[in-house]
Amino acid sequence: VSDSAYFSTLNPNVQRLPESGIVEVMNAGWDIDGLIPLWAGEGHLPTPDFICEAANQSMRNGETFYTWQCGIPELRAALARYHAGLYEKPFEDEQFFVTGSGMQAIQIALQALAEPGSEIIVPTPAWPNFEAAATVAGITTVEVPMRFGNRGWQIDLQRIADAVTSKTRVLFINSPSNPTGWTADLETLRDIRDLARERGIWIVADEVYNRFYFGADRAPSFYDVLEEGDRILFVNTFSKNWAMTGWRVGWISAPASLGQVFENLIQYSTSGVAAFMQRAAVAALERGEDFLKSQVSTAAISRNSISTALAETGRIQFHEPEGAFYLFFTIDGITDSRGITLRLLREARIGLAPGTAFGAGGEPFFRLCFARNPEDMAEVGDRLNSWLRKNL
Repeated sequence: VSDSAYFSTLNPNVQRLPESGIVEVMNAGWDIDGLIPLWAGEGHLPTPDFICEAANQSMRNGETFYTWQCGIPELRAALARYHAGLYEKPFEDEQFFVTGSGMQAIQIALQALAEPGSEIIVPTPAWPNFEAAATVAGITTVEVPMRFGNRGWQIDLQRIADAVTSKTRVLFINSPSNPTGWTADLETLRDIRDLARERGIWIVADEVYNRFYFGADRAPSFYDVLEEGDRILFVNTFSKNWAMTGWRVGWISAPASLGQVFENLIQYSTSGVAAFMQRAAVAALERGEDFLKSQVSTAAISRNSISTALAETGRIQFHEPEGAFYLFFTIDGITDSRGITLRLLREARIGLAPGTAFGAGGEPFFRLCFARNPEDMAEVGDRLNSWLRKNL
């Protein structure tokens, strides 16, 4: 039987999935000696020992059996305390549902809120996995390009309003944004909330980078404008704040009245997250604040270092991001970033993500993750400047 015969019998939604533009670059660059990998959304530090030890102790205690579908009570309580401290308002343990990564939180959110044939709206450039999750579920993604100018990236609320149809179920908002670093202010969050109220649609708020914000202890949040009855569901992960990308533990925050819905969706997908991983997550929430703030402080220094280095080339255009840990930039004369990204792997030993991976409006851009030490950022600036002088 030919490979094409196998392929043609697959779910049509799966057949339509493109290869990840980020993973394509990663696969091409894994074996390059001396390469500085800035393609993925993670820092260079391993998970802290106190988090790992919590998981080890849990396994030594025999916590290797099935567990609570929505999360162990200790973790749900820790999430409620963490949010209460961060947003200065009360939270119920029953609002939180532990998932096998932030990615699964997004998948479950879509399963709960949208049916095959419906539509979701995503401002772009955007992290591509959300659209991919929608495609697998038979949901159409409507891309609404943001504007880029002297004030950086700006969301166009009228464009979003014009994109809403009778099929629209969800408006996906990622702030601070991957890849642009755009961060919504409180007025913008209220405007988006009011639009969702008026049109009767849900907001899925991806606030994964809300602590990686360079103006305060946290970014403005939909929690700041949320009122009783608002249809806002939050997705998040332990990956970024506590260097736990490989652990694959995330959470959903939703009205407690929907608890059975999310318990069912977790049961019928993974049957819950391993208890020892959840013990590690508790340790992260309860003991990880100093580590988190240290990461953010280093990222701020690295952001300044790479911004200075790229500005000195005289060939690169960007707006310094308010939040997240990515620099999204263009190089004069380059309109399609994919080919140049692949060249930079071997010719400059720099691993970037091409803007073509992030949807409408991202094509000429490159994404660089600066969640690394400032010395690496200075070296990347030197390598890129040298490559530009030789090739463009």
